[in-house]
Amino acid sequence: MTALSVILLNWNRCNDTLECLASLLASTHRPLHLLVVDQHSSDDSPTRIRAAYPEVEVLELAQNIGFAAGMNAGTRHALQKGATHLLLLNNDTVVAPEMVSELLAQLQPGVGMVGPVIFYYDRPEIVWSMGGDIHPLLLEMSGNHGRGRAIPQQPVAQDFLSGCALLLPRETVERVGLWDERFFMYYEDLDYCLRVGQSGLTLVLAPAARLWHKVSASSGGSASTAERYQMAKSSGLYFRKQMNLWRAPFILLFRLGSGILWSWRLARQGRWDALAAYWRGLRDGWL
Repeated sequence: MTALSVILLNWNRCNDTLECLASLLASTHRPLHLLVVDQHSSDDSPTRIRAAYPEVEVLELAQNIGFAAGMNAGTRHALQKGATHLLLLNNDTVVAPEMVSELLAQLQPGVGMVGPVIFYYDRPEIVWSMGGDIHPLLLEMSGNHGRGRAIPQQPVAQDFLSGCALLLPRETVERVGLWDERFFMYYEDLDYCLRVGQSGLTLVLAPAARLWHKVSASSGGSASTAERYQMAKSSGLYFRKQMNLWRAPFILLFRLGSGILWSWRLARQGRWDALAAYWRGLRDGWL
């Protein structure tokens, strides 16, 4: 019997979490164990969540330890309670009623992870992510998350699926391990997808599974100071961790070009605070 735990992280975004939980409680799949990992919120989130949904379990942490470490805390807790499957889900999302069932339907032998088609919350017909390939030389995701492409009619094997929503069986965690907790935010999903693929398991996009995402809500928005710092830092950690000697020249040139491009964009917009944060992040990630 499938014992599915849905794990959401919350940090001072109680309204988003409540909206996500409401959509999960309308799911066609039953039963669901709903677990909110609260990262020491200051907005009374645990009390409000328990009051609104007494059936939801809230695991309170002593501090905000980041996405990877927070998901690991929830994963350990769920596995100790006997979960056979895990759905790792951003709290700033709304799921379609059939999403969980559609994801579970694609968990065939040899499949280590399944993800849905993710749409923008404020533009509900526009695709934000369908996953993509990981460039074999540069180790970066390619294909721009499938944006602008037609949604496939059948499930598709991918190198990368967004960490916004990932369904995986217990066996994947036992085989691959937990998330790398050095990643506070960003690139932890790319790192984990690479590890899942290297373990011999397949990643599958389930096109009939649908989700809507409030993009970059937890970091203050795209290209905010916090978002640029965390993105730059995590990119440095990821490439420093994964590149080998023969890839190093190509990756370093690619990342230098990316750094120059982002600097030009932010300078052109007069975003000097975000530009300074971006280079601090690169320094901290690479060094």
